[in-house]
Amino acid sequence: MFVIKASKRDLDTKLGVLRKSGKIPAVFYGAGQDTTSIVISNIEFKKVWREAGESSAVKVATSDGDIDVLIHEVQVDPVTDEPIHVDFLAIDMKKKIKVKVPLVFEGISNAVKTGIGNLVKVLHEIEIEALPAHLPHNLSVDISKLETLDNNILVSDIKLPSGVVAITSAGDVVASVVAQVEEKEEVVVAPDLTAIEVEKKGKKEEEGVPAADAVTVAAKEPAHAGGEKAEKK
Repeated sequence: MFVIKASKRDLDTKLGVLRKSGKIPAVFYGAGQDTTSIVISNIEFKKVWREAGESSAVKVATSDGDIDVLIHEVQVDPVTDEPIHVDFLAIDMKKKIKVKVPLVFEGISNAVKTGIGNLVKVLHEIEIEALPAHLPHNLSVDISKLETLDNNILVSDIKLPSGVVAITSAGDVVASVVAQVEEKEEVVVAPDLTAIEVEKKGKKEEEGVPAADAVTVAAKEPAHAGGEKAEKK
């Protein structure tokens, strides 16, 4: 079993000082335990967290004895991505508990490999029940069973360790393959410039002045205006 060493937290010590020293403030509660503030090693916790996850039993070793727990909640700094506080849920090793366990997809799907479809992961975790000592870190899902578009993997297809029972409905779909859809390229039709020219010409003719005559009139107007000025002189 995974073990994390802990010491009682001095509430007078500032959190910033605590974290700079490589420690993480934490707390454990549940299963008849009083809520207790503790301090754990950052490096040690991250190693256990990576290997045990939040579904495997862990022992918190204190000066008053070992406490069986689950890593219940981890607060992470949004900038550094480092854990800054941990909640441990104390458990009774003799009583079954329900937890959600992550799924790990393994293998190669023939339907995906040949390009006839895309893999769709419907579930990423399922709920199980077991004694704490039997809780798995994760569960494997073999996608090699997905050979055609008609194949699905159900919760009932997942191989569970001894002593573990699935709470999630056995008929729920875990993964499937959907047909690939080809995206059609949008065809852009070039404008008919001939039609535009004809339309412009027709509009001028409708106004009562043919296109050619309009140019002639515009050219003659300046000469006529000049003639009137000459007569006045």
